[in-house]
Amino acid sequence: MTAKTLEIRPLTARSVVLSTLLGVHPPRLPARYLVRVGDLFGIAEGTIRVALSRMVASGDLVQADGTYTLAERLLARQARQDESRLPHTRPWDGSWEIAVITAERRPAPDRAALRQAMSALRLAELREGTWLRPANLTRTRPDTVVRQCRFLTAHPEDDPAALAAALWDLDGWAASARLLRTALDGATTIAERFTLAAAVLRHLLNDPILPPDLLPGDWPGPDLRAYYERFEADFEQLLTHHVRS
Repeated sequence: MTAKTLEIRPLTARSVVLSTLLGVHPPRLPARYLVRVGDLFGIAEGTIRVALSRMVASGDLVQADGTYTLAERLLARQARQDESRLPHTRPWDGSWEIAVITAERRPAPDRAALRQAMSALRLAELREGTWLRPANLTRTRPDTVVRQCRFLTAHPEDDPAALAAALWDLDGWAASARLLRTALDGATTIAERFTLAAAVLRHLLNDPILPPDLLPGDWPGPDLRAYYERFEADFEQLLTHHVRS
């Protein structure tokens, strides 16, 4: 099992730069370091520098004195990725949070922003205008959600595990997680490991992070997170010895 068989596209110069900056804290590196990272993947210096210029022009990066930093919207993405790696959970008492859309005559941009925010909060849509999930996460609700919704707390009458299985494709998520883990085990180059690790991080963003009582047996979420943390430590060591030196 490889990145190719999983149909994961190879990383471009842009994606190498973006994935690298998303993975460092603070997300700021000089151009010469990013060039060296590109070299690890066989990407020429000129190609990396062109990608950097285009990312600044498109608003992905901010450049100052030869150093590149993630722009604000990508800082928000980094925060979501960090939370997906180490989710802020709390003991679950069986209650569910329900968001009911109460705003009327919403323009299309507001509707799109709300849907994106609901997914980031790991809420699932039961029907149009009603989103819910077990109340086991602590996170801040963005303004677009507060303005358009009213939140309630309730206990479902139906089996909560069956409700969770109807709201999220848990078997599909678990199957993909196991395929990624198998591919990582078989990866032999830094480029392949980096590509697969980026796919793992994207996959973790889609983990509903449900209470253990609502998950199928042998849920691979914690194992996949631990595996990614090991990769992150290895890559940080690589940056220290081969890029920042």
